[in-house]
Amino acid sequence: SGLSQEAGSVEQLSLHCAEGSLEWLYPTGALRLRLAPRLPPTSAAVRGGSPPHVTACIKPTGTFRGAQLYLEREGVLELLLPEAPRPRARCFSWLPQEKVALFLQATPHPDISRRIAAFRYELRGDWLGRPALPAEGACRPCNDTEILMAICTSDFVIRGSIRSVSNDAELQESIIGVSATRIHRQKFPLFQAGGRPGRPVGNIRTPLRCGVKPGPGTFLFTGWLHFGEAWLSCAPRYRDFQRIYEGAQRTRQNPCEFPVD
Repeated sequence: SGLSQEAGSVEQLSLHCAEGSLEWLYPTGALRLRLAPRLPPTSAAVRGGSPPHVTACIKPTGTFRGAQLYLEREGVLELLLPEAPRPRARCFSWLPQEKVALFLQATPHPDISRRIAAFRYELRGDWLGRPALPAEGACRPCNDTEILMAICTSDFVIRGSIRSVSNDAELQESIIGVSATRIHRQKFPLFQAGGRPGRPVGNIRTPLRCGVKPGPGTFLFTGWLHFGEAWLSCAPRYRDFQRIYEGAQRTRQNPCEFPVD
């Protein structure tokens, strides 16, 4: 709470967790949030000694008020969230040796009405088993190798069809309504009963710029959780996936076992 801070003071905090949230009531002065994830000791040795980038994503609540959020990188400030921002995630990356922090600065107001500057954050990267989101190549079709890796490592693998596609221009997202014929894996109950008898349904998101259109056929949807929502990575037609997987089986290049029928 800013009520316990001196006007103009800067309180220092460290964020060590891979994901979490912060809520600042009655913002006063500023908070400097040092991003210090606990990287595994082997992370610097991955890929021939090249340290992986760490990516953070910040998503403000719909009631974010009373402060502005800046990214502080090597002493330089960059505005991430103005006061009353759109509830969209902002992502940025850095190398482990770089010094980065979030600088949350209260904005002056003539009254003392209740304001809350609150947001959720996620850290992403190969060391966590999560890709960075949103990716520049999010709209590019996956190649065979990427499809085979997606079925082994994704947060969800769902066989099903597209029921609908709706677009959210404000959030710049497309929401794909999916009817599942088989749930191969889901780390959280994203798809639940609610469609035709025995057909779980759920939503998968993708950037609006990808231009997703509804179409017939059965697909294998794979992807990742991002702030509790399902985001698409690879979605081959199921018959194409069968061909790719069976070919990899013959050459013993499939990275994991997967039920194909």
